[in-house]
Amino acid sequence: MRTIYICKSLISLSLNNTSQLNKTPISLFSPLFFSSSPESPILVADYLIDRHKFSAETASKVSSVVKYLKRPEETDSILSFLQESGFADTHLELLIKRMPEVLSANLERSVKPKFKFLEDLGISSSDVVEIVSSHPRILATSVDRLGPSILALKSVLGSNMDVPMVLKKSGRLLGHDLAKTMVPNSEFMKSCGISSSQITSHVCNFPRLFLHKPTSIREYVKRVDEMGFDRNSKSFIVAIRVISSMTKENWELKLEVFKSLGFSEDDILSVFRRLPQAFAKSEKKIKAITQLFLSTGKCDISFLVKNPDLLGRSIENRLKPRLRLLEVLESRNLLLEKPSLASVCRITEEKFFEKYVLPYTKVGELFKANKGEQ
Repeated sequence: MRTIYICKSLISLSLNNTSQLNKTPISLFSPLFFSSSPESPILVADYLIDRHKFSAETASKVSSVVKYLKRPEETDSILSFLQESGFADTHLELLIKRMPEVLSANLERSVKPKFKFLEDLGISSSDVVEIVSSHPRILATSVDRLGPSILALKSVLGSNMDVPMVLKKSGRLLGHDLAKTMVPNSEFMKSCGISSSQITSHVCNFPRLFLHKPTSIREYVKRVDEMGFDRNSKSFIVAIRVISSMTKENWELKLEVFKSLGFSEDDILSVFRRLPQAFAKSEKKIKAITQLFLSTGKCDISFLVKNPDLLGRSIENRLKPRLRLLEVLESRNLLLEKPSLASVCRITEEKFFEKYVLPYTKVGELFKANKGEQ
């Protein structure tokens, strides 16, 4: 209670500054929400905490955007509708924190039509809740704009089945003109030999790739082609995505890091062709993993060129513990044959335990070795 009282007091004090009230943002839905004079409106913090039992943290965050509530009865109707539509308290708090202006929405003209539109697409009520609470700006977008975006998305995906999944991951897509970005980009990628299934998979998991300008996508494809990438490779679209994710300056910085570690230009191109995702790792991680392997004295740069997936492994949770254990086993001549370094670092935790831990803990050797290491 003390926390709530302090929160309310701070909010009330901040409202005494009338110049701040004049800077209150205008609602995306209605001009009726805000008021520059506190004659009849009530404090949003009081309303949320006292009437609807929202947390003080949520009330404080919403109040930093919305000061006064002019028609609380209308807001009651909005919150009741959302609860009846399946919104739990956690969904409601998430929604109003992400977009406080929703409290001012016109229920009949702004909120209900969006819910009906999504449900008419065959999207389940539970999915609608997830989509709207995660991406509330959908409620600020007209149905006239949502319709073409959904149709464009469906045309790329080929059906309605994946639409809810895509919207839950990135409802912001509906704020873009997909007919001018996603549709032409997907068609161009198909002309490059990329399959529909790969495009669908990337729309579902990496939708931002398709929001680039078509001219930019063509430029990314040209750059990938110039690096000798095989268009028939399943990684071709991955290479495009990686190139699109960074500026040319950042790309050059990445190349310089590889060169500073001893990779030749051919080595770098080979790594990119084998596993484009390796270039999505931070310069710090690339440097740390390369230096870790080279420090073992068991391999050189060619080892990482042939096994670029190791550049994406966890250093602290996988690589260091396994390399350290392997060193202990070898120093005690406990291994009957020399293991493949790549396999040691690549196999699952379960298989690693069965092969390199369990046999030696049974005879107590590993325990003694580890005691000596401490």
